[in-house]
Amino acid sequence: MTGKNDLVIDVEGLEKSFKGKSAVNGVSLKVRKGDIFGFLGPNGSGKTTTIRMICGLLTPDAGHGRCLGYNLRTEPDWIKQNIGYMTQRFSLYEDLTVHENLDFIARMYGMPHRKEAVNECLASLGLKDQQDKLAGTLSGGWKQRLALAVCLIHKPELLLLDEPTAGVDPRARCDFWDRIHELSSEGVTTLVSTHYMDEAEHCNKLAYIVAGELLTEGEPEEIVKKSGLVTWIVTGPDIWKLSRELSGLPGVAHVAAFGSSLHVSGYERYVLEDCLKPFMDAEHRFELSKPDLEDVFISLMKQAGAGRT
Repeated sequence: MTGKNDLVIDVEGLEKSFKGKSAVNGVSLKVRKGDIFGFLGPNGSGKTTTIRMICGLLTPDAGHGRCLGYNLRTEPDWIKQNIGYMTQRFSLYEDLTVHENLDFIARMYGMPHRKEAVNECLASLGLKDQQDKLAGTLSGGWKQRLALAVCLIHKPELLLLDEPTAGVDPRARCDFWDRIHELSSEGVTTLVSTHYMDEAEHCNKLAYIVAGELLTEGEPEEIVKKSGLVTWIVTGPDIWKLSRELSGLPGVAHVAAFGSSLHVSGYERYVLEDCLKPFMDAEHRFELSKPDLEDVFISLMKQAGAGRT
């Protein structure tokens, strides 16, 4: 039961406060069928609260919307039955085996062919060799895979995944994203929250939230383009010293270290170039480059921080 124009999530102006402190302030999101939608932002930015409102676990203080065509306020139980929701922390029964956890969830959903569904889920997520192990003894990567299996066992149209790759090794993260892309090709929609900027590259749509406010939304290329940012990449000796000298100069929006190089960004190309000219010497290489998403997000965070001071 998807909404008009294939919108799987369509929410407007969501707000939520706890004990008088705003956690989410006016967030609007539109997610279409088959999207891999990255919901990015630092820890404590309001991602989890937003997701919990979308999936019917929290009632918004203000705002409205639909998830899978169901009203957030009046039909939360229908939303819960038709999504796959993966929480930040491993929330399955650690004293049950992998197989027993999946069987329990299948019972919860009242699945008529429970045994077949569990076996299919074990096979599709590569969990057959782990099925007799207690969930509490699994590594972080295997726990993540089991949690994803639980989300998928009832074949939902929509996955809401809250920081699913936190605390797992790079190989497990790679395997996870391979599976998400596979699911997308099958028509499954995914809203995935993360604070890992490199994971933005796996998403075809992005939204970036800081301190409960949505700062930008769109396709990755679109976000970079509309930022208006200009970036120079600087390499050479004494990078940290150079970083301190460049920070705060007129025309410099931010300076960020990336490995052995600096990304120096601003919004007016020629003003920024004039600022950098005195530092262009034989020891350092200055190269005008296209900004990446992390450059954009760093600048957005700095702007948001300046706006709150």
